[in-house]
Amino acid sequence: MASVAVQASFQLSNGEVIDMKTTMTEGTETELLTSTEYAVSAVSLGTFAEGKRLATILQAPSAPNMTSYAYIDRRGEILCVLPVAVAGVQWQPCPMPFGFTLQAGDTLRVMASTAASRLFSWSCITRSNVHSIFTGTPSGSGNTDLVHLKSGQGLGASLTNQSIASQWATSVDGSKIDSAGGLYVLNDRGLPQGALCATNPTKQQPKANSMGLSQIGLNFVARVTTNA
Repeated sequence: MASVAVQASFQLSNGEVIDMKTTMTEGTETELLTSTEYAVSAVSLGTFAEGKRLATILQAPSAPNMTSYAYIDRRGEILCVLPVAVAGVQWQPCPMPFGFTLQAGDTLRVMASTAASRLFSWSCITRSNVHSIFTGTPSGSGNTDLVHLKSGQGLGASLTNQSIASQWATSVDGSKIDSAGGLYVLNDRGLPQGALCATNPTKQQPKANSMGLSQIGLNFVARVTTNA
């Protein structure tokens, strides 16, 4: 796995801009710290901007080969999922998914992947503002049921009685995916209840959308079906 430079940039509600840059090993989720270009030392996001609010994502967390997911962590849990991009493949800045005040200890976590990594990542936000990331790695023809990044549990066990309000997914598999070009949310009878196509960040920047949404039941699964 190569070591690559991962970058991001945010504007605070007071107009200040935070530049972030860290060298990461591909395939290992790593904290993205502030850049030493404009700060005395590389520190965590919450340490640098404690008590302030992020307003705009100027540059989504970006790696040179593939960026699978990113999120702000608070006390070991996902506080806010973030859009991602691949360096040089970005369309425009975007607003934060929701407003909150940064606290000391808040960290920005990023998964920089290799260009060939088949890691599938689904970031979703519920109507009650629960933020989650579900991942899985297909290996050949068959089904891959995604699990929660933090708990390792499936969709139903993680978000029972929650309704998805916004979502996006990343994958490089393209035409290898047979499940709506991304994933199906299957109900307790194994029937599609929701769906989402995945974006390949090496081709275009993933964007949040509110189509193919679903209300999650206990035995629901998020499934990716591949033909190779």
